[in-house]
Amino acid sequence: MASSSPSRVAAALRAEILSGILAPGERIVQEDVAERFGASRQPVRDALRLLEGDGLVTLKPNSGAWVSKLSESECVEAYLVRERLEPLLISKSIPHLTSVHIQRLTQLVDEIAKTTDVESFLRLDREFHLLSYAGADDGILKDFVVRIWNTTQHYRRAFANLNDFANSDITHIEHKLILDGIVRKDSREAELALEAHIRRTRVTLAQHRELFV
Repeated sequence: MASSSPSRVAAALRAEILSGILAPGERIVQEDVAERFGASRQPVRDALRLLEGDGLVTLKPNSGAWVSKLSESECVEAYLVRERLEPLLISKSIPHLTSVHIQRLTQLVDEIAKTTDVESFLRLDREFHLLSYAGADDGILKDFVVRIWNTTQHYRRAFANLNDFANSDITHIEHKLILDGIVRKDSREAELALEAHIRRTRVTLAQHRELFV
C-alpha cells in the first residue's frame, strides 16, 4: 500500500509535529502508527529514522520514539548557532536568488503582515526564511540549518504567541529589512537584520522558563 511507505508515513508525522499536533516530549507509539497507516512495523521504524535525521524525533534504545524536545540551555544554544550560521547562509544565497525568488519573498512579507492565525504565520514565516536561503548550494550548512529549524519549531510557535505576532510591528519591520538587503543584493544588511531577528527570539524565549518545564 503506497500510503504505508516510509516516506509517506514520515511526511504525515512530520506535518503533525511541525503543526504542534504532536507536542515536544510526546511518545510516538510504533504500534499505533502502524495501525493508523495499515503498515507493518518496519516501514514505521524506517519513517522514524527519517524523522530522527530531520531532528524531529528522538529514538531511545529499549524505550521507543519521542518527539524531540529541547531543554532551556539546548534551546538557547540552538538559537546562538542560528545567529551565526543563518547570516552566513543568506550571504551565500543572495547572489544567486532569481527574480522569481525575490517576487515570492516580497509576497510572503506582505502575507505575513496580514495574517492573524498563528499556524499560518508559522507556515509563511518558515517559507520566507527557507526560501531566502534557496540560492545557496545544497550541502552541510543548509541541511544543518533546516534541521535546527525543525527542532525549534515548537519554540517559534511559543514566541509567536508571546510576541502577539499579529500586532508585532518589530517582526514585520525585521522581515522588511531582510527583504531590502536581498532586493538590493546587500548581503551585509541582510545578515545584520537576520542576526537581530533571531537574537530577539532567543532573548524573549530565555525570559520564559516555563516553556521548558
